[in-house]
Amino acid sequence: MHKRGYYAEFGGAFLPEILNATFDELEAVFEAAKADPDFWPAYQDVMATYSCRATPLTFAANLTRHFGGARIYVKREDLNHTGAHKANNVMGQGLLVKRMGKTRVIAETGAGQHGVATATMAARFGFECTIYMGEVDVERQRPNVFWMERLGATVVPVRNGTRILKDAINEAFRDWVGNMDTTHYVLGTACGPHPFPEMVTYFQSIIGREARRQILEREGRLPKRVYACVGGGSNAMGLFSGFLDDPVELVGVEAGGKGLASGRHAARLCSADASVGVAQGYRTFFLQDSDGQMRETHSISAGLDYVGVSPILANFKQSGRARFEAATDAEVLEALSLTMRREGLIPALESAHAFAQAFKEAPDMTPEDIVIINQSGRGDKDIFTIAEAFEDPAWREFIKHKAEQYDA
Repeated sequence: MHKRGYYAEFGGAFLPEILNATFDELEAVFEAAKADPDFWPAYQDVMATYSCRATPLTFAANLTRHFGGARIYVKREDLNHTGAHKANNVMGQGLLVKRMGKTRVIAETGAGQHGVATATMAARFGFECTIYMGEVDVERQRPNVFWMERLGATVVPVRNGTRILKDAINEAFRDWVGNMDTTHYVLGTACGPHPFPEMVTYFQSIIGREARRQILEREGRLPKRVYACVGGGSNAMGLFSGFLDDPVELVGVEAGGKGLASGRHAARLCSADASVGVAQGYRTFFLQDSDGQMRETHSISAGLDYVGVSPILANFKQSGRARFEAATDAEVLEALSLTMRREGLIPALESAHAFAQAFKEAPDMTPEDIVIINQSGRGDKDIFTIAEAFEDPAWREFIKHKAEQYDA
């Protein structure tokens, strides 16, 4: 067991011996990059010229007027190339892969955004690319599978276990064990063995650094609260990183699914259903039974149904540095609909969780208060799920017509 990478009692690196040398190499390359004064500016240049950073901080005037409380700002990570904050992490890890001299990357994906971002990075840098994705997620995120394959990646549907994100992670680790010399595993969230939680947070911190500078330029003061959805925790750690040393309340919003009392949710930090354990190489809160078997999770969003959570966020829960809430599927759809009609923004279902919680609290705040919501991705990928949830009749006829064209 690796002794570094602990956040109080959480984190660590519980690795099979065969992976120790690979993780030692990755940690050494990451530490050398952080110590290199030219690395972060080079990373920022890549993100500015390839992914349109800095992303805007948009004042949501109509939503602010609608709720009559705090001034609402939206950090627009949906405007990254590939449509989500995932590009921040994969382009950074791509630069590390070049330093290590490896030629192949693998990744897991749930909602598909990390898979598309990794396939994009691989095409840009000339790497071979394989993406592991649970069979259930392949079905509900088919548009992203299409783009991954068009970008040149091989997408492997994972049919083991519950066929969602945790199973895709397991398969990616199995691949890595057999191909360590040529392959880097581009883990997509701030979870897993050290140094992944720290490394993903480092690259995603560009969100919070920008947001802090932008709100000070715009308002001359800091926000009272910042909101981010929490699956594994990458976009939350990205936004929170900009305000860790400030008197700003950090609010993480988990997938409440059908409601915490129903047991059909994916809330690990704000429900009593999770407990501390060790799995997939690190120690954190998992939704598991008394025998340590992972429970089946539920969320309307494919990116928030992971059974574990970042060890850094687990420490924030224990220390009280962040507050964690849950938004149900119904609340998420209501928030999504309101945001589209009032602001012309289409948040991803994952991001809409953060909007839902902010909308619950903004009316009780004062007009002098400011809140920032992280729109971690755009909702184009969710069109099948959203159209079905809204029972849109025109969309249903469109699907029937297309099926007839394919003789289905």
